[in-house]
Amino acid sequence: MSLFGLGSRSQKTFRSKKGAPSGSKGFQLQKHITATLGSGNLREAVRLPVGEDVDEWLAVNTVDFFNQVNVLYATLTEFCTESSCPIMSAGPKYEYRWADGVNIKKPIVVSAPKYVEYLMDWIGAQLDDESIFPQKLGVPFPPYFQDVVKTIYKRMFRVYAHIYHSHFQKIVALKEEAHMNTCFKHFVLFTSEFGLIDKRELAPVSEIVESILQS
Repeated sequence: MSLFGLGSRSQKTFRSKKGAPSGSKGFQLQKHITATLGSGNLREAVRLPVGEDVDEWLAVNTVDFFNQVNVLYATLTEFCTESSCPIMSAGPKYEYRWADGVNIKKPIVVSAPKYVEYLMDWIGAQLDDESIFPQKLGVPFPPYFQDVVKTIYKRMFRVYAHIYHSHFQKIVALKEEAHMNTCFKHFVLFTSEFGLIDKRELAPVSEIVESILQS
């Protein structure tokens, strides 16, 4: 199964967000991302381009990382099920409960697929909310924008952590480990560059993270 093929995933699981509209500031930054990623230098690719606004850069990259984790997880939906993964976890020491502060205010125990479903719906709602991610030129980002972005990345990290602990052998069997490792390396370098995830949150895969940062 190709990582980029639809496979057997449901439309409900895969919610790819399109990039910024042509002509917008975000579109120009998107072109920069594509160009720098093509060079193969991920450290260079994550750096804020000279003269650009950091919130604009965070916003455009957040859409890209959301798309990446969506596609990656979608290849595993037939293996990550209510029965195989009744609790969203990253190994025996780390369990993740879901709360969005609106519909579910008190954290609840859910299966891994249910957690990811809640998460993708929640992130999609944030990206679609123009009071948080403005689409029009000249509209400022809200003062709390980076707080929202940090929560998004923290929760996306949990999907990677779950896959590494519970499904990495399946990723290897699908011959997609190189792609997953590259996606995660890009994710780690970007979140490290802008201090988006607290080091304690990275503990479930700390050895992988340290290896990436020291390479």
